[in-house]
Amino acid sequence: MNSTDPVGAAAGDAAQAAWAHVEVSRHPDRPYSLDLVQRCLDDFIELHGDRQGGDDAAVVIGLARLGGQPLAVVANQKGRTLEERGKRNFGMAHPEGYRKAQRLFTLAGRLKLPVVSFIDTPGAYPGVAAEERGQAWAIAQTLEAQLALPTPYLAVVIGEGGSGGALATLLADSVLVLEHAFLSVASPEAAAAILFRDAGRKQQAAAALRLEAANLLEWGIADEIVPEPPGGAHTDWDETARLLRPRLEARLLELTSRGFDPARRRERYRRLDGLFSA
Repeated sequence: MNSTDPVGAAAGDAAQAAWAHVEVSRHPDRPYSLDLVQRCLDDFIELHGDRQGGDDAAVVIGLARLGGQPLAVVANQKGRTLEERGKRNFGMAHPEGYRKAQRLFTLAGRLKLPVVSFIDTPGAYPGVAAEERGQAWAIAQTLEAQLALPTPYLAVVIGEGGSGGALATLLADSVLVLEHAFLSVASPEAAAAILFRDAGRKQQAAAALRLEAANLLEWGIADEIVPEPPGGAHTDWDETARLLRPRLEARLLELTSRGFDPARRRERYRRLDGLFSA
């Protein structure tokens, strides 16, 4: 790049800033879903299994309380140690994980419990075995289970939200996003490989994807940005939870107070489809 080219320099700065955002969202010390569940919710009880023979540790489900309100919880979970990363498959769910989420949505509907979702995943696991066991079908069924959920539904993006793996637990009535989190149709590395035939151009792809949380708010995908401690959530887990919990309580109260309308949730995502396909 010519250092005297202001346009090129500006593009380079934008790419570096976009990539810095990605790095903070993926910081190895960033709180994962269970770290925030333990700090933001009360009396969490984890449930296991998809009731069809599998228990994918990349997806966590359970019951909890928030401000005295009983609720159901579904979350992506990454591993922090090498052993746990392998066990949880780096937060990338198999079909059994999505069927586990479906079980949670069905249970919440039967018990008339609102649902809170914590999203932090690079995406669905892309392996051959997962595809052979119906990965795409499992995600599609989970999307429909969310739209059919007969109770209030709140989602919060706490780290990275990649592709259909994130979408599988995102179609909520209201969506919060932490300041340095992001949602994307593909990871910057995958986008670079697709757009530029070069995964090494991930910084340029990150800028093109416009991953900053403010864009999610502008597009109507997110309803609120929750601030993080200076430097990012990895600097202070307790402070991150202190900032997040009251926003979860306020949004959940708003959703439960106004009543459930399945048409409203479906229209929210039909409108977004129209926005990006126009």
